[in-house]
Amino acid sequence: MEKDFQKIANTVSIVTIIGNVILSVFKFLAGIIAHSHAIISDAIHSASDVFSTIVVIIGIKLASKEPDKEHPYGHERLECVTAIILAIILFITGLKIGVDALENIFQESQGELTTPGSLALVAAIISIVCKEAMFWYTRYYAKSIDSDALMADAWHHRSDAFSSIGALIGIGGARLGFPIMDPIASLFIFWFIVKASLDIFKDAIDKMIDHSCDEETEKHIRECVMKNENVIGIEFLKTRIFGNKIYVDVALQVDSIYTLEEAHLIAKDVHNMIEEAFPKVKHIMVYLTPGSRE
Repeated sequence: MEKDFQKIANTVSIVTIIGNVILSVFKFLAGIIAHSHAIISDAIHSASDVFSTIVVIIGIKLASKEPDKEHPYGHERLECVTAIILAIILFITGLKIGVDALENIFQESQGELTTPGSLALVAAIISIVCKEAMFWYTRYYAKSIDSDALMADAWHHRSDAFSSIGALIGIGGARLGFPIMDPIASLFIFWFIVKASLDIFKDAIDKMIDHSCDEETEKHIRECVMKNENVIGIEFLKTRIFGNKIYVDVALQVDSIYTLEEAHLIAKDVHNMIEEAFPKVKHIMVYLTPGSRE
């Protein structure tokens, strides 16, 4: 299972790396030839995707390692570390683009900006199509193997697609006689990249600090437990997200007339029911407390 996880993740990552290398070189050259700061900024964004995807490959390989003596609960949380690194890369990329955009807007006030050529428009359109395709491709496989790092990389592609839309609008405005629209488009790209980085960072931090599952998932777990007719009630249910897995602690009330062996079988049955109904649950601890149906 872990080998399939790594194989799919690596295949997706290699495909997108090749696509991003070609796309970033094309956009960078188009930006220089067509004198478009927005397309050059967009090319830098695509280049950052290459480095972030390499980080994803490394992170998924580390997270897929089997549990060992020093790490008995596994290494899934390393995927969260990978997502945090991706968020930082995105944030730094966004800041660089934002600073360059402000410098170019200042140049416009000095009358130094030139109108971008038609090649910049072509580059922006090609970028939008390619990056949106990469988003859906990566997102599909991220969901199929339930990978947070791969999903973060998918949204990195989507942020690039939206930034290319901003570049397209800016270039179009510049060619209509408003050169300042080109660097303003770069500011739009800066805003979108920074927002995406903060969203990814928040999600990863939530999973790093043992955030509980959503209320709907906990409700379904409670319903699953109560399907066992020997369970009188649930004293408490605690869940925590560990990387892309869920850990569950549940205390059950069972009739005190049961022998230790009978109570153990009830706990084991509840354990198996949760495990079968919720594939993302990796570890379940079932506690038993005496109760009475009277």
